[in-house]
Amino acid sequence: QVQLVESGGGLVQAGGSLRLSCAASGRTFSSYYMGWFRQAPGKEREFVARIRWSVGSIYYTDSVKGRFTISRDNAKNTVYLQMNSLKPEDTAVYYCAAGLVESQYGYWGQGTQVTVSS
Repeated sequence: QVQLVESGGGLVQAGGSLRLSCAASGRTFSSYYMGWFRQAPGKEREFVARIRWSVGSIYYTDSVKGRFTISRDNAKNTVYLQMNSLKPEDTAVYYCAAGLVESQYGYWGQGTQVTVSS
């Protein structure tokens, strides 16, 4: 059982920055995949980024490469998503997720709203 709580969302103008945090509690493993997803109104959930901490490998979807950075603080059991050069199309509810197997995320946070204005 893993609990995930996102924070750091808000309203920002285009070109601005936000840093999202995802605090994990309960039973966690260093081998977990930790990922960020987002969902805009009326659209399907979209993968954004993930990190496999045991290896340190990171993967981003093309639309955020060069703008977003995923990282993890092992001591704080927290994963971050630093978002720079935000665009209106980044507007969505952002979710943190965790899983033992790649592309199989069994644990999800409640989401945090990110709104980017023009």
